[in-house]
Amino acid sequence: MTATTVLTARALLLDMDGTLVDSHAVVERIWRRWSDRHGLNADEVMKVVHGRQGYASMALLLPDRPMEQNHAENARMLAEETADVEGVVPIPGAREFLASLRGLPHALVTSADVALSTARMGAAGLELPEVRITAESVGASKPDPEGFLKGAAELGVAPADCIVFEDSGAGIAAGRAAGMRVVGVGPQAGFHRADVVVRDLRAVRVEDLGGGGIRLHVG
Repeated sequence: MTATTVLTARALLLDMDGTLVDSHAVVERIWRRWSDRHGLNADEVMKVVHGRQGYASMALLLPDRPMEQNHAENARMLAEETADVEGVVPIPGAREFLASLRGLPHALVTSADVALSTARMGAAGLELPEVRITAESVGASKPDPEGFLKGAAELGVAPADCIVFEDSGAGIAAGRAAGMRVVGVGPQAGFHRADVVVRDLRAVRVEDLGGGGIRLHVG
């Protein structure tokens, strides 16, 4: 993208993995081990798991397995992921981007639970937004829009006045299903119908319009 896109909003809703935090290394380690245990093709598994809660990915990959087994294994994997932060780093520009949002309405909307999101944001040296919608907050995983709708409600902002920042297909679909505009972050986002796509957060500038308004210069 060469031109700058200007967007206005009243709140921003931010995914974590792949958007603020680069956790690709640990996600690959955990899910490739899981693939080996279940005799699945790891490359195909990696096409499914990004952006979803673990139990939802397992339900797609092992459709005949009872959901209670997926939830139980997901709990074990979350503990494993929380303990493994080797290679977790901030997405370029994330620290400055979050600093520019201080005092402006924004929320973290992540498929990670409280422990995992706290561990990864801490490992990346990033400030946790005051409002956080985590796995414990919702009954349905992305691409269901529940998380983003709850984020908007927590901030007291209409969905149409929110802009989502996401990297994955599931997350972008969730944002669009919530009736929100979506800024796609990273090279894969361009394949998933985001409204505008940036390589990383260095390409986003935030302007406080006062009175609750936010202007984004993207590109």
